[in-house]
Amino acid sequence: MNPHDLAANAALTARLARIAAGPSGPAIGAFFDFDGTLIDGFSALHLVGERWKQRQIGLREASELLTFGLMKHPGDGDFLELIENAVGRWKGLDEAALALTWERIFVRKIARTVFPEAWRLVQAHQRAGHTVVIASSATRWQIAPAAREFGIPHLLTTPVEVRDGRLTGRLAGAPLWNAGKAQAVRAFAAAQRVRLEHSYGYANGDEDIAFLSSLGQPMAINPKPLLIAAARDADWPIARFAQRRTLTVVQRLRTTASYAAMAGAFAGGLAAHALGLPKARARNLVTMLAPELALAAAGIELRVHGEENLWKARPAIFLFNHQSPLDLVVGVLLMRRDATGVVKAEMGQMLGWGQFARFMDLALVDRADPDKARAALAPAVDKLRAGLSLGICPEGTRSYSPRLGPFKKGAFHLALQAQVPIVPVVMRNVGDVMHRDSAWMRPGVVEICVLPPVDTRRWTRETLDRHIDAVRQQFVATLNHWPGEAAPTPAPRGRRARPKTGVSA
Repeated sequence: MNPHDLAANAALTARLARIAAGPSGPAIGAFFDFDGTLIDGFSALHLVGERWKQRQIGLREASELLTFGLMKHPGDGDFLELIENAVGRWKGLDEAALALTWERIFVRKIARTVFPEAWRLVQAHQRAGHTVVIASSATRWQIAPAAREFGIPHLLTTPVEVRDGRLTGRLAGAPLWNAGKAQAVRAFAAAQRVRLEHSYGYANGDEDIAFLSSLGQPMAINPKPLLIAAARDADWPIARFAQRRTLTVVQRLRTTASYAAMAGAFAGGLAAHALGLPKARARNLVTMLAPELALAAAGIELRVHGEENLWKARPAIFLFNHQSPLDLVVGVLLMRRDATGVVKAEMGQMLGWGQFARFMDLALVDRADPDKARAALAPAVDKLRAGLSLGICPEGTRSYSPRLGPFKKGAFHLALQAQVPIVPVVMRNVGDVMHRDSAWMRPGVVEICVLPPVDTRRWTRETLDRHIDAVRQQFVATLNHWPGEAAPTPAPRGRRARPKTGVSA
């Protein structure tokens, strides 16, 4: 890593520490640009791609986009012309249909480009109780799905006129570009009683210099040339986030090697079983070798807190929060031996994963059919009573972000029936190294916190909901206050102000 990258990473670490040690409460704002700051790339290009596939873009529109993209330093007038022309073409468009289009684009394209570093910044500000805002020249439909995933209620966006649920083809105010964004932030701060002189700002573009200058704690993220110069002149910290849109050749080769390592260990287990090794011992051989080799080949390191809790109670149900296909590999490595799992039935149809699932005697649950799900869980109880531990992801579905989803009841019913303890295993950064919809891995560090086993022997069906909520709260508390990391400093008396209801522009 070159000195500039080291300095940028140090700047991010220092910023996270500063947020945790600084004043808390909603009187402190945290304002984030969107394109190039929270996500890698520019969201509008995804809509252009969708319209290109549907042959809805003409030569004139393509020429306008190309011309603006090639401008070295586009001015206010250039952006105003571009956005007015774009909005003009939306005349008559149903607002609900546009919102659904951006929901699909987020799921298919944008979610995988979210910067993990940006997510950590947002979470740090949320833990501190700051008023977190996205301020962008984009429209609210572009940003709303990501804002919901981040848990950010306040959006400052370029206003577009809507009447009776349809776009009129006109702007409803000045675009949030250059000075327009700075003005919108100042107006929001005045309305919400946010103290800009103590607030934080994050952006990447040359046009964001005025916006960042209006805040007391600005930071340049992956900055463009003019912003680099302004940041250096003003002594603003600069952070550079790792690219998310593409993978390097080395990352692809390492992922291929990882799959090969897993396949080799799996084949070795099958061969050992064919030569007479009992199936249980052959499975243990695979669970001990396959994940170790796979993660090493991919360049993924595990850092485990509370490792002793993995062995305090066996058999047990190990609960993992669900972010990535890699959760299965990590879970197998942690449980290591005399364990299996409950996974969705679709896994049984995936090449490689399906064969692995059957050899490991995983319970394949058809979530779409409750009767089949109950039938699959019945033998899982028998496995627990026979001494096998189970690994389960109680959220059921992988999330698009590190945000924890609601817990389903299946794992807790199993624990109640089999009278075995539950071991909460909290993971973070798994989605950083392998996105939920990706087959590719990136080198990195996965952090894990294994909590003490939860005794379920006094649970009843009547109290089950309360126990589920208590276990989930352990995950929430651990993700919010990771072991060894500083908690936010409470705001001094008299400095805390309650913001009004969320404002959108």
